[in-house]
Amino acid sequence: MPDGDLFASPSKDAVISGRQDADPAKVLHDVFGYSEFRPGQWPVIEAALAGEPVLAIMPTGGGKSLCYQLPALVRDDLSVVVSPLIALMRDQVANLTAAGVPAGTINSSNSPEENRQVFAALHNGELRVLYISPERLLTDDMLGRLRNLKPGRIAIDEAHCVSQWGHDFRPDYLRLSALAEHLPDVPRMALTATADAATQRDIVDKLFSGQDAKVFISGFDRPNIRLSIQPKASVKSQVLAFVRRHKGAAGIVYCRSRKRVEDAAATLQAEGIPALAYHAGMPGHERDANQDRFIAEDGLVMCATIAFGMGVDKPDIRFVCHHDLPGSIESYYQEIGRAGRDGDPAEALLLFGADDIKLRRDLIESSGKSPEQKRIEHMRLNQLLALVETGDCRRQGLLAYFGETRHDPCGNCDRCISPVARVDGTVAAQKFLSAMVRTGQRFGAEHLISILRGEMSERIGKLSHDRLPTFGVGKEHTKAEWRSIARQMMAADILRSDLEGHGGLIPGEHARAVLKGERKVELVRDPKVATTAKLRREASSTSDGAVLSDADQEVYERLRKLRAQMAAKRGVPPYVIFSNRTLREMATARPAGLDAMGGLYGVGARKLEEFGPAFLKALDGN
Repeated sequence: MPDGDLFASPSKDAVISGRQDADPAKVLHDVFGYSEFRPGQWPVIEAALAGEPVLAIMPTGGGKSLCYQLPALVRDDLSVVVSPLIALMRDQVANLTAAGVPAGTINSSNSPEENRQVFAALHNGELRVLYISPERLLTDDMLGRLRNLKPGRIAIDEAHCVSQWGHDFRPDYLRLSALAEHLPDVPRMALTATADAATQRDIVDKLFSGQDAKVFISGFDRPNIRLSIQPKASVKSQVLAFVRRHKGAAGIVYCRSRKRVEDAAATLQAEGIPALAYHAGMPGHERDANQDRFIAEDGLVMCATIAFGMGVDKPDIRFVCHHDLPGSIESYYQEIGRAGRDGDPAEALLLFGADDIKLRRDLIESSGKSPEQKRIEHMRLNQLLALVETGDCRRQGLLAYFGETRHDPCGNCDRCISPVARVDGTVAAQKFLSAMVRTGQRFGAEHLISILRGEMSERIGKLSHDRLPTFGVGKEHTKAEWRSIARQMMAADILRSDLEGHGGLIPGEHARAVLKGERKVELVRDPKVATTAKLRREASSTSDGAVLSDADQEVYERLRKLRAQMAAKRGVPPYVIFSNRTLREMATARPAGLDAMGGLYGVGARKLEEFGPAFLKALDGN
């Protein structure tokens, strides 16, 4: 996909030309087309305008970018934005350019001529927002330029990358602590969607060097995303059924390995679903081409490893599916947050199995990290497993991890939609532990389940495990039920994988107390059949999460076609022209003129002037 302009130079009639200390609400409306700030935005912007050190934690889709873009327009100065990925920088520049804001990016993919143009605009005082990677920012040349230019602020986006306790640590971000020494008079902002208490402390310590930073937490809740978690049964069928429910919509399927990415993409393609693959083992040009297609086109499904996503600012992703268990709640939250950034309904499905738990624990132990780091990662994995196996509202558990405990049950997760029965599983857990201990703590769940169910096999006979007192004592449970029991015991740290020995199951921290009857085990029954059926019935009926009348839908599709043509001509993603929400408002309100169109969501002055006439014609059927 063409990149579009890297820099938008201001014309004599540019929306923000020459503005000094403008009214923030007027800038918000005239430039961005919004009538009010989103929750949590104004306090952050106000602190940034006052030059205070700021850490802002806002949910994905909560409008973090406006918190550093708007101050530059109000003050008519420069915001330097540190961003980790080129694709994200280019998307942001394209969005700002379409709104009439002079913006540019300096990164390794630029040609010398592109960099020359951006530097010229920067030194002429024409830029209002400059995006740059951390490694490029910290070069002697760039630091020297910024010392002379005296930007209004430096905003560090995706600030959780600075923390070694976070889920996406990047060494280049750690070096940003040097900004306090090199540019001590430039106020700094740190922004992220994902940071628990420990990561928040780390960000403040690393980026503000003892300054008393103002911390704003506007909440982690994304109520528009339906949460669903299912144990693995037939994974291909589960993924396929989920994607089919969102026919025609953009989505992401996350897989833990390159091979699974390719297999998932091939499976979807064989079923006539337009799917692409993305992983680090692909040639760079092929990987980039797939990402560009996903951003620019409607209705594509990206099958990817976690290498994909942070740099994607596509607002109309309708679903995220985790083919495999992520490594932590932070990773899960970050990845599902890529769905529904436009605020429309979206859905997230996570699939998991006992092999996922074993693999995650293996990865932690083989990581080469310090014992303390391993302990914290095991703890974080246990917290994710508790969320996976909980019988309570998923959203309550997810938000409680980030310190939000005030929420009522959400009504928009699988546990709220299809409540599960809870049973006393103490006796079942004791039977499982007894079978494990009597076999020498050397075997996996499947072998132990066969013993408990009294299923004879060549291996069981050879090992004389059919003579154990526990042989056949668990016939009251099916294999699927025993697998669920084993997973829940692992989640509760009653069982663990032997990461240094034979790879079988061994007692966890609470095993002894359970065996001695000192600890009760509460289990939830496997709800996969009922939940899948219920969610299928309640699935969204349109590809973009909204229901329109037949007449309005026809107009909406006409507007989408026009938007796609305009975007292709300019080499930008369709949402840079107008968002789906804006098109829906046009289709339902049918504005009769430019003044009426200017009152719609996301229609700023520059976009109204450039795109408005063509969309008015399309509304009339021309």
